[in-house]
Amino acid sequence: MSASPYIFDIAGTASFEQLVIENSFHKPVLVDFWAEWCAPCKALMPLLAKITEDYRGELLLAKVNCDIEQDIVARFGIRSLPTVVLFKNGQPVDGFTGAQPESAIRTLLKPHVADPAPEVGDPLESAQELFSNGHLAEAEVLLKSILSENNQHAAALILYARCLAERGELGEAETLLNAVKGDEHKQALAGARAQLTFLRQVAELPEAALLKSRLAQNAEDDEAAYQLAIHHLARQQYEPALEALLRLFVRNRSYADGLPHKTLLQVFDLLGTGHPLVTQYRRRLYQAIY
Repeated sequence: MSASPYIFDIAGTASFEQLVIENSFHKPVLVDFWAEWCAPCKALMPLLAKITEDYRGELLLAKVNCDIEQDIVARFGIRSLPTVVLFKNGQPVDGFTGAQPESAIRTLLKPHVADPAPEVGDPLESAQELFSNGHLAEAEVLLKSILSENNQHAAALILYARCLAERGELGEAETLLNAVKGDEHKQALAGARAQLTFLRQVAELPEAALLKSRLAQNAEDDEAAYQLAIHHLARQQYEPALEALLRLFVRNRSYADGLPHKTLLQVFDLLGTGHPLVTQYRRRLYQAIY
């Protein structure tokens, strides 16, 4: 007995009538005639199962053990194994004998079997991917849908707040973050608050071009280095920001009461533990400290 809802074993002619003939009026049914002693059958079987699963319900697979189901074998004149027959509307419409490559089987099925419906992914994961790729409006549509069903969905609130922050709506973003309850998303919440902090800070800072000019004249201008890093963060230019903050920490770790170190930790929260830049710069920070 298969664990898949799309694959089943035939047990008797009544089972064949119900699971193959009747089902084939609704979905195409691929019938695999096989036997225990048939090595090519054993090789073909997992490939047929994989193809069936890929169709996600648009194709069914019935397995007929020819040593047991002699009446069915005689009915369809099966003379060699493996034999695979495709049924539609109660009738065999196509098939093949012998082991075949996957590409050939898919080519045979294509005219008869509908393409599977697109898989519906997790809307929150989809929104996160859209946000990461800069598609804020599309991400917000998904997040609003999630929040319409559960207006206390913490992860959706946090991500929606980040979308608003990127569009400059800092007050509304903060209101959403204040509505987040519980500690389950503590790190993501800290990251979103860090994002708001950087965006607010940059509004009070000198222009980036002026800061670059100061650093060109004096590469050890700690204030200019730090403020330029904040500009990078506000623009989501995380790697140059992390590099600048780490260099400043190495050069003058006591600057502004350890502000470079504190800001590095804020950026780690913002990006999340699994981000490759966090892995890289956390290791480099550890090496710089010890």
